[in-house]
Amino acid sequence: QVQLVESGGGLVRAGGSLRLSCAASGNIVSINTMGWYRQAPGKQRELVATITRTGSTNYADSVKGRFTISIDNAKSTVYLQMNSLKPEDTAVYYCHVYVIFVGTFWGQGTQVTVSS
Repeated sequence: QVQLVESGGGLVRAGGSLRLSCAASGNIVSINTMGWYRQAPGKQRELVATITRTGSTNYADSVKGRFTISIDNAKSTVYLQMNSLKPEDTAVYYCHVYVIFVGTFWGQGTQVTVSS
């Protein structure tokens, strides 16, 4: 099994910044991809950004140029730097990891609230 511990959510005013962190532990020898998804009230969970172990990234169009995802392979930790936050970024943000031969796992979620 794999455990994910998220941190860094909170309340911020529009235009502000937050940094999310997610540390993976357990059976994580072959992490392939880590990433962040979010779910706003009444909406489906959506991709925010993903990054492979080799550093290839993928972003939702709505966050390109504002969010940056990075990975520290030695610490099995993924980060999401969120700048120029907008009220529409308000959601619960979930960490996600895909481990080869083990499966996919989700964090418990961290609330991000952006006030106007």
